[in-house]
Amino acid sequence: MNFQRRNLLLGAGLAAAGITASAAPAWPTKPVRLVVPFTPGGASDVAARSISVQLQQAIGQPVVVDYKPGANGNLGADYVAKSGADGHTLLVTDVIGLAISPAVYPRMSFDVLKDLRGVSLLTYAPHVLAVHPELPVSTLAELVELSKQRTLNCAISAVGSPPQLACIQIQEATGARWQYVPYKGGSQAMTDTISGQTQLLMNSLAATLPHIQSGRLKAIAISNPRRMPALPQFTTIGESGIPGFESGSWQGVLASGTVPRELLARINAAIVAVARDPEVRARAVAQGAEVITRSPQEMDAFMATQMRRWGEVATRAGVRVEA
Repeated sequence: MNFQRRNLLLGAGLAAAGITASAAPAWPTKPVRLVVPFTPGGASDVAARSISVQLQQAIGQPVVVDYKPGANGNLGADYVAKSGADGHTLLVTDVIGLAISPAVYPRMSFDVLKDLRGVSLLTYAPHVLAVHPELPVSTLAELVELSKQRTLNCAISAVGSPPQLACIQIQEATGARWQYVPYKGGSQAMTDTISGQTQLLMNSLAATLPHIQSGRLKAIAISNPRRMPALPQFTTIGESGIPGFESGSWQGVLASGTVPRELLARINAAIVAVARDPEVRARAVAQGAEVITRSPQEMDAFMATQMRRWGEVATRAGVRVEA
């Protein structure tokens, strides 16, 4: 990254937050840890690795991607929530999954809106409904009809995950019948669908696209409101009979709720500068995603809105984990 441009972007980010560079706490003073609360190879891993190298170059400290999977991302989120106020441990996750968790996990050990603070969104990628290539279907209508004739197993990254709730909405709209097989992340769900252990999955397009391009998975439709200019060959779920259908993987960065506002602004400025770098943006587009950044305040508001929306879906469907 051009360091003069990076410094200008950092300064602009701090100014937008009403903070001078001298007033913001020093950061970073040691290595920065990006906690991915899922197994490697999923959408959150893709997002973390897409910024880690440039972020390390920009801030002059090592940036380490650390995997802490479990409980639909809640174990890693809890770890970051309790990591302290210095801002050197950050969470990179699907923020919709995090927003859903309070409705699905009634015994959570942390409060999403109090114990975590938004830093910025990073990327958005629609979900893709994909099947094992030998499944004799090519359209959503054919998949729905087949699901009424034989048992189909749908692989999901976790119980109550955004892909599961998206699939539940498809079932509500079409009468499709399939049963869910939960995993500890999207990468494991893809592995079992590729091998034929499960027959279909809903997952982030950014993480799934390489397997579709290689022929190991067959795409049925994506959940974007309209066809993507970079990938026009993918039909949408809306075109397939469910008008207005939209879901996706919103990857973002969060910090412990104890991190002060001034420090959040500095971290936000660094993350946004890297995410908007042309090389990072081009890589996201090639993976079926787009870069979308937000201020910490906008990020918190987004989280609250998504908690209301998807919490209603989870409650209506009776998706709940008591453990």
